[in-house]
Amino acid sequence: MIAIGSDHGGYKLKEEIKKYLEEKQIEYIDVGTENEERTDYPIYAQKVAEIIQSKKADLGILLCRSGYGMTVVANKFKGIRAANVTDEEAAKFAKADDDINVITLGGDYLTVNEAICIIRNWIGTEFKGGRYAERLKMIDDIENKNMK
Repeated sequence: MIAIGSDHGGYKLKEEIKKYLEEKQIEYIDVGTENEERTDYPIYAQKVAEIIQSKKADLGILLCRSGYGMTVVANKFKGIRAANVTDEEAAKFAKADDDINVITLGGDYLTVNEAICIIRNWIGTEFKGGRYAERLKMIDDIENKNMK
């Protein structure tokens, strides 16, 4: 299950991504927004992060104009590892090396095809484990110490 959300700047791209997910029969939860009317990205980043924390979804996709603000907000939540991903290769490394569970995409910078290629590669890549899992354990320890 994938949780997906956007503000007004990522709305059009989100709607195209949803078509792809439906075509591939990938289940998703759309947390909004529902149109291109101005709204605030932290609302949707929080909703996606909380859905993942509650285990109602395993992965998240967040979209705004740049993807950067969404990344900042999502990473404020314990257990969320969010990264702004800009191409297919970065998507593979994000999942393989860092087990990124939320990707953020910039609606102003990516075509529909580029975004779909990123998502396909991210979903299709397995986490390597091993020494990379050890690093994630270090991140968990930092979170436990600094996030109350």
